[in-house]
Amino acid sequence: MSLEWWTPARARARSTSRLHSRSAASSTSKSASLAWSNPLAWWWSLLTLVSGANIAVWFALYHQFHEQQAGGVTSPPGLELMLLLCAAYVFGCAFRSLLPRADVQRICLFDTWLSSVVVGRSVATVAEVCFAAQWAIILYRLGTMTGAETAVNAAWVIVPLILIAECLSWYAVLTTHYIGNAIENSLWAVAFFIVGIGLCRLLPEFDGPVRAGLVVTIIGIVAYLAFLMTVDVPMYLNRWRAGRADGSRRLGPLEGLRDVSTRWVVTHDLAEWKEEMTWMALYFSAAVWASLALCVCYALQGELPRYRTEATVASHVVVVSAGVPVRFPPSSPGLTG
Repeated sequence: MSLEWWTPARARARSTSRLHSRSAASSTSKSASLAWSNPLAWWWSLLTLVSGANIAVWFALYHQFHEQQAGGVTSPPGLELMLLLCAAYVFGCAFRSLLPRADVQRICLFDTWLSSVVVGRSVATVAEVCFAAQWAIILYRLGTMTGAETAVNAAWVIVPLILIAECLSWYAVLTTHYIGNAIENSLWAVAFFIVGIGLCRLLPEFDGPVRAGLVVTIIGIVAYLAFLMTVDVPMYLNRWRAGRADGSRRLGPLEGLRDVSTRWVVTHDLAEWKEEMTWMALYFSAAVWASLALCVCYALQGELPRYRTEATVASHVVVVSAGVPVRFPPSSPGLTG
């Protein structure tokens, strides 16, 4: 049984380094089929299955929140925006799971213009900025609720860092210069290190399941940072060094833009995909689950004051004395909108 999308009219040249046509998109192929005997078929099937489940969870959340609104339950202000940001990430990752590709190498599994790098990278850019915005919103809300300036300041930094990272990603994709990917992923590490600092600052503010959730999130961020620093960034640095050693020609930005728009290489060679499989599997599963969890956290923010630690709540109250009025923490307006 084969999963290949056949297009016999397309050229099947082995070359992966030049454009085949000045007027139409072109592709090359390095293998005949994606059979079940090929581990890539099982990997792709798993990605697709997980993505389908993620989409189902998003629709379930959307339906649940709207049912609550219809029943008269007040939703936190901005919940629709959070759901929209989550949708961009969930559906964007599902698209990239269905049609996986490696940008700089211009390789993909299926021969369709939707597998072109310009399409896939554009989808990824929108999805990743939306994901970063979700983290910024959550940190800002929690920081405002608790008066934790560290979390609030962290919230303002995340999206600008990721925007810079996206620019570097496009630089790498257009020029085939892997140093851009190395710096891009280093910036993701910096951004989530800052997120981790913000979450650590929030730990003393909460107790019970909220603190447990923060601990689990921090552990997840530590694991993500370890992966970036020991696997992902070194992989791109090694590719950059290899490219310099063999004298590979780099593309100019305009030449690269045309290349990513008109050329893709269909390959089912496991060796070509081996280094991409792990990060894609984690990215299109665990990262999407984090996006969905952020939606749930945002929707439940009205319940969070129940789990504030007594010491921190007391520290925010100015005792009435000598005519000085009672002053409550800045969480109150944050909860009511």
